[in-house]
Order: sequence, then C-alpha cells, then structure tokens
Amino acid sequence: MPRVARAHAQESEPAKPRHELTGQAEDYLKAIYELERGDEPAGTNALAERLGIAAASVSGMLQRLARLGLVKTERYHGSRLTEPGRAVALQLIRRHRIIESYLVSRLGFEWDDVHEEAERLEHAASPELIDRMAKVLGNPTSDPHGAPIPTAEGKVDERRFASIAALEPGSGARVVRMSDRDPKLLRYLAGRGIRPGARIRVEAKEPFDGPIVLTVGRERQTMAPGAAANVWVEPDGKSAGATSTSRARGETPTPRSRR
Repeated sequence: MPRVARAHAQESEPAKPRHELTGQAEDYLKAIYELERGDEPAGTNALAERLGIAAASVSGMLQRLARLGLVKTERYHGSRLTEPGRAVALQLIRRHRIIESYLVSRLGFEWDDVHEEAERLEHAASPELIDRMAKVLGNPTSDPHGAPIPTAEGKVDERRFASIAALEPGSGARVVRMSDRDPKLLRYLAGRGIRPGARIRVEAKEPFDGPIVLTVGRERQTMAPGAAANVWVEPDGKSAGATSTSRARGETPTPRSRR
C-alpha cells in the first residue's frame, strides 16, 4: 500500500482503548467514587465492605488499577480516583442509572426491583445502547431514586443535600433522593409516600434515637432515624443548603447499607 494511503487508512481507524476493564475492576472504580463522596480516600476495609469481599483481596486489584493510571493509593490513607478513573466510574454510573430508569419507565419494574438488574446489565451495555435508551426516555437527569445521571460527557450534578435525620423540628423540605441499596428501605419509604419530589415537614424528633414524626403531603407519618439518614432533601428556602463542589461527590455519607 502506498505510504500516503497507508497513513490515511491508519488515521481513519477508530482509536483502540488503552486497556480493557473487567466488570470487577469497574465495580472497584464505582465503589471508590461512592466512598470518596465524603471527601476522604476510600479505605481498604470500607472498600471491602462496600463490595462484599474480604479485605485481603482488595490490595491486588488496587495495584492493578494504579498501574493503569486509574487510581492513586497512599499507604495507610486509602485510594482516590485519578481523572481517567473518575471518568470510567461516571460512565458506569450513567449506564446503571439509565438502565434503572428504563426498567421502571418502559418495562414496568418497581423502583425497589431494578438495582440488581442494573448491576447485571451495566457491564454489558454499550455506550450506543445507553444513549438510545436515554433518548427514548427524554434524556432524564435523575433516576427513579432521585440520583443524578451523569451526561455522556461525564458531567454530573455536584450538589450535596442534608438528610431528613439532620433536619430540626419545624423544618419543611422537598425530597431529592434516597439510597437505593436496600429494597426493603425503598418499600418502607414508598409505604409512607416518600419519593423524589415529595414535600415533608419534621414535626417532632423523639430523644434517644426514637422515631421522627413527619408530615408527608397531608399525612402524618413516623420514620426510623436509620431510614431518615438515607433520604436526602432540600430544605425550604435554602437552595444554598445544597452546596456545590468542584468534583461530583454526592451527599455526606450516612451509615452504609448493602445494595
């Protein structure tokens, strides 16, 4: 082949990825991203708990991800994503949340049934499929649980919100999002009318970790503090209460529950 033609053919070929990641490696990146939301590095034990694996097995994968330039690990301090690692994590999160949205909106799944399905599908879905699903849905900005959906370019809502557990009696707020980790929690919240967009008001908080009394819409409800800590809200008249950061890290973490 003539040199000019050969050069033209090479220029027209799509760039090949520098590395292929397994689903397990992608899960690590997503877990580190989620743990970093509290502005602290992801510790080995916290990462193992998040992924449901033994802490002893975490180091090897972190070393591999570090060699790929996706993670920076500092001994005794934990791990953080690099910019390339963060980009991979955000794309995985985008796939997960669009799949959840599609399952609920188009296939009739309940909001407490979609997480595990999305976990299985997110590693196999191509960017083209996800973009088409997003287009069919009208390019949603949040999933059925209120979590922000990153754009195809990797931009995501960076605001943080207080939990219901942090509100004082007399405070009103709009529900923004909730943890989707536990289907039982989602059914518990649905039974009390607590979904994204719902209006709530804290009427009373019993001492010693007692129940929180809420008005949800026009109904009086009680709520366990542990559940309230996993529902994030925008207080009335305090859009500044949702603060922005230079990196998308989400809400201040609350005690974790397994997905």
